[in-house]
Amino acid sequence: MRICLLASGSKGNAIYLHCGETRVLVDAGLSARELTARLAAIGVAATDLDAVLVTHEHQDHCRGLGPFARRFRLPVFMHPATRRAIPGLGAVDGHREFEVGASWSFRDLQIAAIPLTHDAAAPVGFCIESADGKIGMVTDLGIATRLVADRLQGCRALVVEANHDEQMLRDGPYPWPLKQRIRSNHGHLSNAAAAELLAGLLWDGLEAVFLAHLSETNNLPQLACDSFQAVLDRQDRCRPELVVGGPSRPSRCLVL
Repeated sequence: MRICLLASGSKGNAIYLHCGETRVLVDAGLSARELTARLAAIGVAATDLDAVLVTHEHQDHCRGLGPFARRFRLPVFMHPATRRAIPGLGAVDGHREFEVGASWSFRDLQIAAIPLTHDAAAPVGFCIESADGKIGMVTDLGIATRLVADRLQGCRALVVEANHDEQMLRDGPYPWPLKQRIRSNHGHLSNAAAAELLAGLLWDGLEAVFLAHLSETNNLPQLACDSFQAVLDRQDRCRPELVVGGPSRPSRCLVL
């Protein structure tokens, strides 16, 4: 299993995952050219990908989706409401629909779409299982529901949103309506909320935690890491590596 956050944050999001014999991209929030370049930077040819999975229609998650999928003739898995909500997507010949909460097989993977609370048409996270184990990915969610926590149990690796520090958001420059949106049940997880989610997912097989979708205005990597590390320091079941994603370059790649 190999995992890398190619981009993470409000400027664009994309996750590379190689599980078993299958390579997928989760979200395509950069231009097709930039996605290709960032894959190349971690030693992956875009032509080697097998599919793209889409969490929701916001531009920071699907900006390059149409051109990238067409250029490399990739199947695209997304909810039908998500497809309808993407402006100017164009033809995607390999579109494969799924329903929120559904599970399906693709090559040697078992994929489950996790319902999330976010201000989008049909937002989801993903759990992906193969012979290598299980990885869970949840970004862009206002609250971590019991269902989210249940679906993420037993993962070898997690990608979890840690969007904002609550004090930085409160005292920061955003207008009040935007602050309210971010803090709402359909907004984004704070560091504290993400750390609370992590606390319920610890087990002796957890090897890596990726901190994703950090706000450049309302968070700092050290604050996010400190929140997660405090949870890890209170237990002795596991010592997963913490990896922080950012907007300008791929994160460290982990091979598990």
